[in-house]
Amino acid sequence: MVLGMVGIGAGAAAAGTVIDTIPVGDVPLGVAVSPDGSRVYVSNVIGDSVSVIDTLTNSVVDTVAVGDGPFGVAVSPDGSRVYTANSQGNSVSVIDTGTNAVIDTVVVGVFPIGVAVTPDGSHVYVTNVSSDNVMVIETAGNTVDDTFVTQDGPNGVAVSPDGSRVYVSNAGSASVSVVETAGNTVVDTVSVGVSPQFVAVSPGGSRVYVANGIDDSVSVISTFTNSVVDTVTVGDNPNGVAVSPDGSRVYVTNVGGDSVSVIATLGNTVVETIPVGGSPAGVAFTPFGFRAYVANPDDDTVSVIAVNRCSGSLCIGAGSLVGGGSTGSGGTGSLAGGGSLAGAGSTGSAGS
Repeated sequence: MVLGMVGIGAGAAAAGTVIDTIPVGDVPLGVAVSPDGSRVYVSNVIGDSVSVIDTLTNSVVDTVAVGDGPFGVAVSPDGSRVYTANSQGNSVSVIDTGTNAVIDTVVVGVFPIGVAVTPDGSHVYVTNVSSDNVMVIETAGNTVDDTFVTQDGPNGVAVSPDGSRVYVSNAGSASVSVVETAGNTVVDTVSVGVSPQFVAVSPGGSRVYVANGIDDSVSVISTFTNSVVDTVTVGDNPNGVAVSPDGSRVYVTNVGGDSVSVIATLGNTVVETIPVGGSPAGVAFTPFGFRAYVANPDDDTVSVIAVNRCSGSLCIGAGSLVGGGSTGSGGTGSLAGGGSLAGAGSTGSAGS
């Protein structure tokens, strides 16, 4: 399938607006998009399922039964596997995308929420909120080969584009753990806002963005100094976060505001607020950045947003471009450490 085709039955769309709404399963939370852009995978926490969306038609083409209470969802870099963190089943389901069937189930810690795949596809990182640890699954055999302790209530997780670092938000400790993947050791801890939910890394790897659920803010971390260099006020109860593939925008879902705050990374200011469905959680960009998909738990829907492409002061709307997926934000939400509705984290680097 050719990505980013013009037309195909779609009219011109204003950038920064919801252009489609897709009914999915019961209480959708996590969102991840395939690297080739043809599919969106949505975890339905009450439906115990993953909805598979065709991005050409923006319709559900399959529903995959998974473990109990799926929150986080992530796609492997080659697009062949999808991983869901099953919060009530204390497990990770492994889906074969060729057949849309679960081919393996990996037992993990208590109340797993976040899930992220390394850029080479060799390992999956899973946050266990109630165990206060992170488990590392080797994907060749789908077995846990390492476990390390972070701080209180680890939930969001993202991997750096070069695979050398993992960033874990700790909802109960108002912090982000910086993990060196070579030895799976915590090498630094960064204090952020109250009840950090989910986390995303910029495509260049220089910045980490953290949604602080209680503070109604996003912490901007420099990965060179592992310190907060800016704090951006966003909407009510921010949860999910994703960075556009060109690094110019950060999308933040506001659970309490039924909206998405759009942050311009040049200046770290909110330049737009987009109304979406009820209590938005997970968010992911398409690889070319023309679309963003947002899970709305209260509505059992996914909002499709036409996205501005910006360089400096020049912004290009998506028009009628169709398709285009994302390695975007496949992660999760959490009720941990701040009473926030579960939402969406990140697989780390966001698309091409």
